[in-house]
Amino acid sequence: MSELEARFRELAPATSRSLIQGEPCGGGELLPVWHPDTGQPLLELQEADAGDVQRAVAAAREGFEAGSWSRAPLLERQQVLQRVAELIENHADELGGLDSLSTGLLYHRSTRRQAISAAAWFRYYAELIGSTGESLFRQLPDTHTLVTREPVGVAGLFTPWNIPVMGAALKLAGALAMGNSCVLKPSELSPLGPERLVQLLLEAGIPEEVLHLVNGRGTVTGAALAAHPDVSLVSFTGGETAGAAIASQAASRFAKTTMELGGKSANIIFPDADLDLALDGALAAIYSNNGEACLAGSRILVHRKIADRFIADFVDRARALKLGGCFDDEAELGPQVSSQQLARVLSFADQLQEEGGELLTGGRRADLAGDKLADGYFVLPTVAFAPNNSLSVCQEEIFGPFATFLIFDDDEQAVQIANDTRFGLAAYVWTGNLDRALKVSQALRSGTVLINTPMQRERNAPFGGYGHSGVDREGGRWSLDFYSEAKTTVIPFGGTTIPKMGKA
Repeated sequence: MSELEARFRELAPATSRSLIQGEPCGGGELLPVWHPDTGQPLLELQEADAGDVQRAVAAAREGFEAGSWSRAPLLERQQVLQRVAELIENHADELGGLDSLSTGLLYHRSTRRQAISAAAWFRYYAELIGSTGESLFRQLPDTHTLVTREPVGVAGLFTPWNIPVMGAALKLAGALAMGNSCVLKPSELSPLGPERLVQLLLEAGIPEEVLHLVNGRGTVTGAALAAHPDVSLVSFTGGETAGAAIASQAASRFAKTTMELGGKSANIIFPDADLDLALDGALAAIYSNNGEACLAGSRILVHRKIADRFIADFVDRARALKLGGCFDDEAELGPQVSSQQLARVLSFADQLQEEGGELLTGGRRADLAGDKLADGYFVLPTVAFAPNNSLSVCQEEIFGPFATFLIFDDDEQAVQIANDTRFGLAAYVWTGNLDRALKVSQALRSGTVLINTPMQRERNAPFGGYGHSGVDREGGRWSLDFYSEAKTTVIPFGGTTIPKMGKA
């Protein structure tokens, strides 16, 4: 065990619990949490049952109505959010390390950077709410119409295991900036980072009655939170099946929702691209974050003229990737988050060959016999070739280090293949032709299109997808609109003419 890992293990609790009004609690089952590097138990999580969720939501609703945060002056909310950002920055090592322990995400390449990004989200929204003013309309004669935005109520926030701290932060920052109370439900696979994040928010000055954490499985804790009648809005990031169930619950009571779900993003390589840059970008788009990213460029569409060379170079580079534990500063690819996720990724290699595809490399568990990581959830970086886009590896989100190549002959075919999916979260285009880049971008049915670059996140821009990739958007002012309600106040002046009904 490295000195770095030992340090973070000392910081991790033996049991992760929910936090309701600042107090650790949990009345449900004890669930094991595993360390993906070794496949060994890491800690236990005490699940929040329906009663715990009821207490958390009731306290959040009471806190909202009391107004300690929902009616706090704007300057006060800004100051607290700035303190949150400072505390996160001061504890970025700890937050990143805790996330790595439970997820296997690489500390030096993923989780520490994500913790820094989490701080930036709070600082961003602290500044944005100070520059987003009210709107005044004067089209009606002798009348001022004022449009303001008010907090909605209790926000149920569901966050994924592949970006535990950052995913929680980008939702909490927007929701709290607008004055809502929050109940955060992180994945049961990755409780450590979010639990510590909530502790830091409370330390910074978020009132205890306003922010609560409930830990547990989606079928237990998540279901209770999604169904609670006092949850005014739901923000969910995760899989499409769970998202559909939660959206249905929210719709039954007309609660607001955003759903950021799966992806099967196309990464299109045209022959006029800078192929060295495109190769770097294609590798980063699928193998970063251990391949566990909703916006991974998992379908690589390459023009026939350059296909042989590009695919061969990609396979060579994929085989050379260094696998290692989450605190190995030389590792480029870590383990999958769980044994179930490992099995899921490997199952697609079997399906590929059954459906007529070709496995070019990988597709099996890494052979680390004799190594301390031998029982970890490591899969070799995998590259497949699909004769057409109908194969399962082209249609299903694998969520692992699994790239699939497809060949196209012209721009129209590239767009047709890229759009032939129920998802539409992101797409990547590599070309040296500006006209082609703009035309292809316009034709792609994706919420985000990236030209000659791997993923970059602009905080001012909306993020979300088409089709089964989700509903609505978050980011920038889109988050502020989602986490608030618009109120129109009409103020006539100089006298009002009202019909005198019922008067002779």
